[in-house]
Amino acid sequence: MVMFDELIVAVGVNPDKRELFSLDERVEMIGDLLKDIRGTRVAKYTGLTADFVRKAKATAILRGIRDVSDLRYEFQLALANRAVGGVETVFIMTGDQYALTSSSLIRQVVSLGGDVEQLSAVLPATVVKLLRQKQKDKGFPTPEPDAPAT
Repeated sequence: MVMFDELIVAVGVNPDKRELFSLDERVEMIGDLLKDIRGTRVAKYTGLTADFVRKAKATAILRGIRDVSDLRYEFQLALANRAVGGVETVFIMTGDQYALTSSSLIRQVVSLGGDVEQLSAVLPATVVKLLRQKQKDKGFPTPEPDAPAT
């Protein structure tokens, strides 16, 4: 089923978040993941999402919902985007395997020395690799190797 002729993955800056990856790093990562998917492209922007949508001549914002908490927050954003920019939002429920995944939890695993490999069930292999490298580059703790059996 095709809902849209084109999907633009818009990567912006959220002033309420501390991203592990810069805007350009995120655009490159997502572009690599989308390179073989027809009808998709990645674009970066700053400012209001509604302004980006209008400039891109898009017809709607597509957002994922993981749970009831997401629904409340996303509903508020959708109403704001409609009021500020006259832009409609379409919601799609996530798959079960991603329902408990969030950027905040992933950031905690990375920054507190968790085993990033354990995220491979919910993240693409290239992202896991980049997270592991980010863990090293930023000097975050890394998992202790298993102690030898005695």
